[in-house]
Amino acid sequence: MAHTHEHEHYHPPGLQHQFEDMAQQAESDSIGMWMFLVQEIMFFGGLFTVYLVFRSKYPMAFAAGSNHLDVFWGTVNTLVLIVSSLTMALAVHFAQLGKRNLQVILIAATMVLGTVFLGVKAIEYTNKYYEGIVPVKGLNLKTPKGNVHNPAATATKHSPTDPDSENRQSLDSPSSIEKKEGEYNEHEYVNPTADFVWEDTSLAAKARDGGYLTNDEKIGYFSNGEIDAAKFRDKVRIFFWIYFAMTGLHALHMIIGLGIMTWLLWKAWKGTFVPEFYAPVEMAGLYWHFVDIVWIFLFPLLYLLGRHFLHGGH
Repeated sequence: MAHTHEHEHYHPPGLQHQFEDMAQQAESDSIGMWMFLVQEIMFFGGLFTVYLVFRSKYPMAFAAGSNHLDVFWGTVNTLVLIVSSLTMALAVHFAQLGKRNLQVILIAATMVLGTVFLGVKAIEYTNKYYEGIVPVKGLNLKTPKGNVHNPAATATKHSPTDPDSENRQSLDSPSSIEKKEGEYNEHEYVNPTADFVWEDTSLAAKARDGGYLTNDEKIGYFSNGEIDAAKFRDKVRIFFWIYFAMTGLHALHMIIGLGIMTWLLWKAWKGTFVPEFYAPVEMAGLYWHFVDIVWIFLFPLLYLLGRHFLHGGH
């Protein structure tokens, strides 16, 4: 009788009162997480659809915007997230084995890598602010540093056939611009309204000369048979709207993931996760892997697709 009474009151670690046993709880956790991830796939799927629709309409404008993104930083972030997926998978593995110290180390490593990703993304966003290519009016630097970081502007302004080009290049060179914070020279690239800046229409001209413009591009880039820089700029602006929407929401998911990791780190430090109970680590791992996979799709679509046009590709 005593043995039966003791058995009835045995409570496995982590078992919630609404479940009969750990197997039922684990199954419910898994189903709940996969349902959540399915709706996340539908959420990001809508954004990917928007991207694909507009890119099919204006491929040259999207290629121009993509070519202006920094592939180096995008590659760094891709490698960072791939390694973070490895550390997260190992954290789940050692939670299954009940090895507390390794759990803590690997969860902390995952958090560090996630923070590095957000830091790199902050660098990229800051560069866009200085270059004047944030698509929202008023969110760019009012007086960019001569737009010397923007090849779109320099390629247009510094024409080899322009007799004054050499003089302007001298005036706009980095050495002629004040480096002290808050002190910028007045020059031709001043952006007093902090609006989106884009002047390079070379890819549209290349597409026209090559005869491979889409019907939407023939209408969307030209006025009276000539390339309209303002029209082309508006199409490039669409690309950057999508870029900031998709990468911004992805970064938000990363921040949420870091919050989850903070809680996991605390619980792992307390020795909560043992071979009988490690579902929170496993579910957090699924979320983290999903966020990483989203970036694996974002990186080529935003940073790589269309770069061959720089080298004369069709």
